[in-house]
Amino acid sequence: MYGPVIDELIDALRCLPGVGPKSAQRMALHLLERDRPAAERLAAGLVDASRKVGRCRQCRTLTEEDECMICANPARDQQLLCVLETPADLFAIEQSGSYRGRYFVLLGHLSPIDGIGPEDIGVDHLMQRLVDETIEELILATNLTVEGEATAYFIGEKAASLGVTVSRIAHGVPLGGELEYVDGGTLVHAFNSRKRL
Repeated sequence: MYGPVIDELIDALRCLPGVGPKSAQRMALHLLERDRPAAERLAAGLVDASRKVGRCRQCRTLTEEDECMICANPARDQQLLCVLETPADLFAIEQSGSYRGRYFVLLGHLSPIDGIGPEDIGVDHLMQRLVDETIEELILATNLTVEGEATAYFIGEKAASLGVTVSRIAHGVPLGGELEYVDGGTLVHAFNSRKRL
């Protein structure tokens, strides 16, 4: 519509999550019309990151080094290992400042319908870490979806067979949430996960 170069830019921006044709068009036109220096900085940043960022050899999160800063930090609790689905989950937990152990990022969840099995998400690598390292507790922090729950259950069973203590992050009504706005599934989990005061 605009020409091959602009059309290609619009199409390239559509690879971002939540960006449809109209949003991609707005972004492309904004960068070209109003902020060319930002467009060049964005392009250079994307090229640089795609060349220099890889996966941590231990936890598999995104990093520029062979080992990420978290895995390389000796002050982290070496006996706690938290299993997550994505690097974004890791960043969210780190921003909360509530966890001082180490991580393992699955890079997805089990989904037999999509042909994604344990070997595709690195369960073998995780189990090898449990054998090689002294892990006292494996914390399963996969998403609270059907696939996330199935993934947590599968990993929990395998880890327990190795004699590792396994826990699952709590779930239920969010802090500050009002019950009338909480969905039924969340309320069921909240009631089933209640504890004595």
